[in-house]
Amino acid sequence: MTRKKTIPEEKIDLKLLNWLNDTSLFSQDDGMPRLPLYISQNLKHKLRDYQFSAIHNLDAVKKRFGNDGDYNQLMFYMATGSGKTDIMAAIILYMYHALGYQCFLFTTNTTAVVSKTIDNLTNNASPKYLYQDPLIIDGQRVTIKQVDDFPLTLEKNTIYIKFSGIQQLSNDFNIPRENGITKDSLGRHKLVILADEAHHFNVGTRSKKDNAESQSWEALLDDIRGLNPQNQQLEFTATIDLHNLDIYHKYQNKIIAQYDLSRFINDGYSKQVYRLQANNSDKDKMLNAVLLSQYRKRIAQNMGIPDFKPVVLFKSNTIAQSKSVNEQFLTMIDGLSAESLQEFVQSQNQSTQSEALSLTYGYWLKQDFGETVTELKHDFCELTTVNANDSGSKGLLYHSDVATKLNTLESPDNPIRSVFAVAKLSEGWDVLNLYDIVRIGEKNIKPKDTNAEAQLIGRGARYNPFIYHGKKSYVRRFDDRKPEIQLLERLYYHTINNPQYLENLRKSLDAIDLPVNEDTKFKVFTANVKKSFKRTAAYRHGNIYYNKVETVPASHYDCIQKYGFDPSTTEPIDLISATSERQINTGADRNDQSLTELVNVASFSNPADKALIRTAISFNDFFRFDKLKQQCPTLTSVRELLTSDQWLGHAVVQARVAVGTKLTPQLRLRAVEKYLTRVNNVLVNNFNRSKGTNEFQPVAVHEVVKDYTKRVRKAFNNPHAAQIGPKPMRGKDWFVYDYAIVDILEQHFIDKIGAEIPHIQEKFKNVYLLRIDERNTDFKIHDFGEEVYHYEGYMPDFILYLDGENYIYQVYLEPKGERFVQKDLWKEELLERINPENIEILGENNNVKLYGVKFYVEDKDTGKVDVRHMFKELRDKGLIPKI
Repeated sequence: MTRKKTIPEEKIDLKLLNWLNDTSLFSQDDGMPRLPLYISQNLKHKLRDYQFSAIHNLDAVKKRFGNDGDYNQLMFYMATGSGKTDIMAAIILYMYHALGYQCFLFTTNTTAVVSKTIDNLTNNASPKYLYQDPLIIDGQRVTIKQVDDFPLTLEKNTIYIKFSGIQQLSNDFNIPRENGITKDSLGRHKLVILADEAHHFNVGTRSKKDNAESQSWEALLDDIRGLNPQNQQLEFTATIDLHNLDIYHKYQNKIIAQYDLSRFINDGYSKQVYRLQANNSDKDKMLNAVLLSQYRKRIAQNMGIPDFKPVVLFKSNTIAQSKSVNEQFLTMIDGLSAESLQEFVQSQNQSTQSEALSLTYGYWLKQDFGETVTELKHDFCELTTVNANDSGSKGLLYHSDVATKLNTLESPDNPIRSVFAVAKLSEGWDVLNLYDIVRIGEKNIKPKDTNAEAQLIGRGARYNPFIYHGKKSYVRRFDDRKPEIQLLERLYYHTINNPQYLENLRKSLDAIDLPVNEDTKFKVFTANVKKSFKRTAAYRHGNIYYNKVETVPASHYDCIQKYGFDPSTTEPIDLISATSERQINTGADRNDQSLTELVNVASFSNPADKALIRTAISFNDFFRFDKLKQQCPTLTSVRELLTSDQWLGHAVVQARVAVGTKLTPQLRLRAVEKYLTRVNNVLVNNFNRSKGTNEFQPVAVHEVVKDYTKRVRKAFNNPHAAQIGPKPMRGKDWFVYDYAIVDILEQHFIDKIGAEIPHIQEKFKNVYLLRIDERNTDFKIHDFGEEVYHYEGYMPDFILYLDGENYIYQVYLEPKGERFVQKDLWKEELLERINPENIEILGENNNVKLYGVKFYVEDKDTGKVDVRHMFKELRDKGLIPKI
């Protein structure tokens, strides 16, 4: 038996892509330096960096090789959900405007994808239409026409697109019909073939044993491409087996863009994916998924997120099983009672190893179970359930009776919360609000089955761009928030606990480069407020203080610093990814300072750089004076922004590049554009903000000091990982929690405070150190004073609460890692402004004095502690006794 030849990972060398990524090979004219206006102004969505990179690479290949037959078939290897159709929409405009193509043939293997793409590219009434309407290029209105066949004579300012499933295209090509497409009509004009889900079109290359139909599809596209020497074939896929020797040889010089799933997820463009592994019965898994889903909905409601509707997919092995499970599910929900649900939650809560379910159970245990059952029966019933089983290869969306429900799951008018299915999510199902996938049954643990499940998870990970604080985002926003809020950006795969299955699933996920977190990967530590502290007057009647805010008047914004931007301290532009991608991919540390250097790119005061800066500005509509004036009301001209010392007159654009990088005009322009984008963002985001005042108002201690949990990633022997853990605080009545969940720096800080406590207690009758967890409260202080440049709120980690004979003193304290001191210097300056002579305390609080002091900082190199002298300042202010 002959073993299939495979390519090891380290041997995969994509030569064309490597050439494209090696920017040293480019002259200023190779590849577009920025997205042309005829593309950017005609797309509804702004292209992301990696999407622009794909267009850039296509342009570079076409400029360098033209219609060379070796480069008339190119592939975009992009992750599921990364916006391949947006790239396709941009490519159509590029091929039309730059290269004069008017005829496009879109084909794929499923009718569902064809239907979806027709809406994307031609139906201006569809909410998923990707172009602006009207479409204007060089002042001329351009029409996009869907056609069954290409006309003899092409009209000016017209783009023609033929949409066809590959099987229908094969039939039309081989058996001509009246008014249908023919070899002659396909050959009379130069043509761009847009082949989506293109992994279906290389079956003949990868295996001579696969079905003849799929092999013929590959040959069909080869034939069509050969009808005209100027024909181009652009392929799009998220799945290609480059380890297959034949596939590798075919595509090593055809792939011009690669953006894999792990990079897509790590860049924040998708949900985080978690595997929730349990020994539960199918019934218990279903109820757990429902409780987790409904908990998400409650979180979203509490955060003011409108129309947030999380969907659960229950995946079975067979259609018969799926229908049966569907019935069991509805029976289970219908039979729920307050007593049975409470018993289930209490029982599960005692044994779960899952962080997500632990949070879920903790929440529902605090709710009224009668109301919860009523809510679940309303949201998970027959009317909110769809059974979408497909019995063949045409996919879930082929069946017209469920297509509408499945294609509009994100719509507030669509009530569906649960979907029952057998097959993997079909190519073309772009559901975004899928948050739980539940694997039903213990069968099907072979690699081919887990491969399908891995693809399912990858498609389900698409990000849901819900509206929060009035804004829609297409990247994750809550990675640094408390775990329950992160549930709004996580997909959970509820699976079985079978060792062989789990190993096969792991291999399948690795094969598509899909990073999946284990639900038990994080230790969850809990800190409870001590009962002894809850009995104190400080907890029951005491307050802590934060300052009121006021709207900043437009007249305040008379210089760039007042937008929170200091040209003298802003971070350099990162050009490393553009100049040393191959080094990064081979293992070099991107942040290794020995491999990088800082270079001056441009100076706004240098006359020789004015043309470069003006060119960069011309590509950003924001810097047209009418728009700029809306954010900068005190400006009199764009020239003032660029030349005045109060604005950018002395700004210097610096960039970090790989050592030895030649700073080409193209790279210089890119750096200045990135710098101006940074300026654009701060001018928009920091105008019309609120700033702090010197008026401090009370909030009850018991509203801020609450039990909290902290999720800590397991270090796995990583010496650079922060060693965060619980430090027992029993017997230390001055610390208000039973555990201090801290890193080493915070632990040292607490120990130093602890050493001072006996001396402090000689002066004050009650001493408490309050730990403020930002993810547990919205309690923050804001910068105040005449020169306020920072508008975001800030909460120091600790408050020292001192109860004396005549006054209650409260001191804001912050241990700070040395490498963060300079970045957070404004916070230290804010703390030091908090003194009784600078502030007013609202209400009848003449017996309260507030203070802030310097950061507590340790020098790792010398071993010295309190290098900024926090304790000295506390002694000088008389807040702790001098020893």
